[in-house]
Amino acid sequence: MERILPFTEEHHQFREMARKFFETEVKPHHETWEKNHIVPKEVWRKAGENGLLCPDVPAEYGGSGADFLYNIIIIEESSRVGNSGFFISLHNDVIAPYISTYANDEQKKRWLPKCASGESILAVAMTEPGAGSDLKSLRTSAVDKGDHFVVNGQKTFISNGQLADLIITAVKHDNGTISLVMIEEGMKGFERGRNLDKIGLKAQDTSELYFNDVIVPKENLIGKQGQGFRYLMQKLAQERLVLAVAAVEATRLVQTITLQYIKERKAFGQKIGSFQNTKFKMAEMATELEMAQVFCDKVVMEHMKGENTTAEASMCKWYATEMQKRHTDECLQFFGGYGYMMEYPIARAYLDARIQTIYAGTTEIMKEIIGRSLGL
Repeated sequence: MERILPFTEEHHQFREMARKFFETEVKPHHETWEKNHIVPKEVWRKAGENGLLCPDVPAEYGGSGADFLYNIIIIEESSRVGNSGFFISLHNDVIAPYISTYANDEQKKRWLPKCASGESILAVAMTEPGAGSDLKSLRTSAVDKGDHFVVNGQKTFISNGQLADLIITAVKHDNGTISLVMIEEGMKGFERGRNLDKIGLKAQDTSELYFNDVIVPKENLIGKQGQGFRYLMQKLAQERLVLAVAAVEATRLVQTITLQYIKERKAFGQKIGSFQNTKFKMAEMATELEMAQVFCDKVVMEHMKGENTTAEASMCKWYATEMQKRHTDECLQFFGGYGYMMEYPIARAYLDARIQTIYAGTTEIMKEIIGRSLGL
């Protein structure tokens, strides 16, 4: 089906390059990364050399100044090879925009060029042991000492937590307001906890972070003091939208590998794909996937025009991620016992899909946001 997004010849050429990168630099190594529970920093630098990091960052800060469709292409090509360890979209589409949008010129020049080259890896630290989606319950404190803050607290479930050099951290002041500060690798009192053991995303480092009297200079305050909650709310729509884009492509991969299998595997003397139940299930899933693709593309276009897509991005996120989880489960069934074996890609896809309806806001939170948009 032809896409409604306005891809140009330049976009298609970029896609070919991105596809080659993920096919050669990510896919062959992913199993090793899963065993090590982390990806090497080298792949980040290679991505930077190929222009795959922060493409929409202005050229003066080390990026390419490209439109957001280049980011979409990177997300899709990453998901196309089943990449769930090299969290490139988190770096490009979720965290870098906080710097691009809210940081001052000096901060942009200090941080963004290394983010674009792969020398610096980004993380964002919001979630705490006692506060998940409820950002107002944050307890990590930042005491104002004039020219610096003293930060104390703990974060958990932080993606890129072991690798990150720059961590945008949500902190709370004595007056209850929230700010965003950049905590950098090497700051005294900043410690990384264990690399958390997850049921999926085995190659992706997810960590606990500890801040014990960390001195953060005021030069590392992002935007205005006390405006952190507003900044986080403004950027969550894009985070949810790009997760939906990734979920659509991940679902397409699952359907592709399942089609290949059911066209070859036989049971009771005939190919699995020839059974009516199999045909009907695959027909239903193929239809739903195409509908999700069109809606996500529509919202991407609205987002690129600068329209408020808070509710629509939430719709995309809950629907596409729930679709990914459900379709992966249904496709695994066609593999029988082999679907339960980790050497089959469908098994890893099944485990990796489960987190999609949880992070960046659960399905229930998405429905709450959509409900409010309806005046309920």
